[in-house]
Amino acid sequence: MKRLSLQKCLPTLRLLSKGFDYPFMDIWDKKKRSSVMAKIKGKDTRPELIVRRYLFSRGYRYRKNVKGLPGTPDIVLRKYGTVIFIHGCFWHGHDVDGHIPQSNREYWTKKIERNKERDKRNKEELKKLGWSVMTVWECQLKPATRQQTLFEIEYHLNHSYLERFVPKPPKEYGEEDSETGIAAECDLQYSEH
Repeated sequence: MKRLSLQKCLPTLRLLSKGFDYPFMDIWDKKKRSSVMAKIKGKDTRPELIVRRYLFSRGYRYRKNVKGLPGTPDIVLRKYGTVIFIHGCFWHGHDVDGHIPQSNREYWTKKIERNKERDKRNKEELKKLGWSVMTVWECQLKPATRQQTLFEIEYHLNHSYLERFVPKPPKEYGEEDSETGIAAECDLQYSEH
């Protein structure tokens, strides 16, 4: 095991003594950090590819990144009435393993909260349009839990597909429907001229 000399450790010790959190300290200047963050993809990420390849191999056909729907879902399965969002744990504020960086904490907290609110609003709009909404987190696609997650996605798709074709019981004669449109008021009396 290689030992570090005191000379090499002094800069780190100085930073730690001034209150900097060493493991989370930014190693790049603002310009470099901005360029690195700009290169992070929003489409065709590795978690998306894992789910898409699995669904395609199992015979499911889908559209990807449909801009006409709220939130531009990552995967849209029209036949099943389902949309799938594949969220990164950091960017969408996953409660289980998402974390807020130590530097510029206020900015990141606000940004991630805005993302969470936007996601919630988009999911509600999609449900109003009649879509079933599924969210898959990046951490659910790690090798240890990937197969279980993919099986659960497939189970949900099949279940939602079958639910769409369950016949509704017929209404009995004389049973009133509260959603029936009436052209005129029933209790209104007209005067004779």
